[in-house]
Amino acid sequence: MIEVVLNDRLGKKVRVKCNEDDTIGDLKKLVAAQTGTRADKIRIQKWYTIYKDHITLKDYEVHDGMGLELYYN
Repeated sequence: MIEVVLNDRLGKKVRVKCNEDDTIGDLKKLVAAQTGTRADKIRIQKWYTIYKDHITLKDYEVHDGMGLELYYN
């Protein structure tokens, strides 16, 4: 299990525990459960790279304690 911190730049930080084999889509569903926002309205990115739903966290080299950017579409 790893913990990922998502910052929406509006004052909200969401901490999510997940596995490295989970996809970005799975991570969005976990974030949606905590924030109350629909998963299809969430965009996760790091710098200018928008993360695709079908790729795993391990493939994006997301590690324990890593911070990602959370945007609402």
